[in-house]
Formats: sequence, C-alpha cells, structure tokens
Amino acid sequence: MRRPNREARTEGIAEDGSGGAAPAPGAAAPRIAPGSRRDLGTPAWIFTWLAGWRVGTEPPVLFRVLGRHRRLFRGWLRFAGRLMPGGVLPRRETELVILRVAHLRGCRYEFDHHIRLGARAGVTRGDLARLTEEGAEAGGWSPREGAILTAVDALQAEGDLGDAAWAGLREHLDERESIELIMLAAHYDMLATVIAALRIPPDPRRRR
Repeated sequence: MRRPNREARTEGIAEDGSGGAAPAPGAAAPRIAPGSRRDLGTPAWIFTWLAGWRVGTEPPVLFRVLGRHRRLFRGWLRFAGRLMPGGVLPRRETELVILRVAHLRGCRYEFDHHIRLGARAGVTRGDLARLTEEGAEAGGWSPREGAILTAVDALQAEGDLGDAAWAGLREHLDERESIELIMLAAHYDMLATVIAALRIPPDPRRRR
C-alpha cells in the first residue's frame, strides 16, 4: 500500500502567491545542467521561452533539462498537451487535480506553476486553501469536484482506485473523462518524481 509522504506536502500559499514548501535539500542546482539553444534546438528553445513568458518566469528549468533528450522531450510535450490544455476535462478541474497532486507530493515546482495557470482557469485563493488544508473533505466543492478530488487522494494514497471511489467518480464523469482524470493524476505524480530526482529548482520570476 502506497501512502503519500505527508512531510513532503507543500505548506500552503505564501504571500507572493507561491507554494510554501522549500526546495528539496541539495536542490541549489539541477543534477543535469539546463540546455542552451544549441542543445535544445531552435523550435524547442523558442517554445521554452514562450512557456516562461506565459507564467511570468524565466524559461522553465524543467524544459531546458528535459529538452537535452530532444526526441523524448517532443514526445512528452505532445502527450502532456493532450492532457493539459487539450483534454476533455474543464480547465478548472484539470488545475484542481494538478494542484492537489503537487501538494500531496510536496512538489513546489508544479505547485507554483499551476497556481498561476489555475488562477486563469478560475481557481481562487480560497480553493487553494481548501486544497492544501482539507482536500476533498473541505466544504465548498461541487459534488463533481468532490468526487474528482476524492479519486485523486485515493490514487495518491493507494496507487489504485477502489470500487467506492470509482462509483462516486462515475456518477459525475463519463468514460473519456474518467480515463483522462486517472492519466492526468498519474502523469503529474510521475512528473513530480522526475522533478525531485533531477533536483529541478523553482524557476525565478522573469526579469523586467
């Protein structure tokens, strides 16, 4: 039985709107140096700069590290884009899932990025407080959102979805949405592992 590491959870929201958890020990620099334009190739380099511009940071370190493996990076971007922003789930729900996974995994990198993206999709500071304090048990969620967050918590705790959680989910989500939800939660769980293992530090805010 797999349990989320409670000690690793993010510690709520800082005054600047970022996640409150500190980077992992030894995370001053990534284990693999971020690639240059020459390493990534011009299309990936431009994409990386645009991605940082969109969320108000320098070009994401994660992209510049993963981009050193060009073929894998391109394939991953296509897959990830099918989940977010190109999925069938509404963007607000997608961001709630990602933020909950990031919180449970203690992944500040994911959490900080998706605070900004989530705000554009309608995730409020009140939603963030409920996500980090009580999760699915908090008041204020719609029945559909509650079922989604219950499923996310079960996937994190058990690495599986029991019959009761599955039945609750299917009361609100159709087959395609259910498949996508599970893949979305699993993908960001995987990504949190990659970020931790490669010691990816938080991205600095873009210089003006």
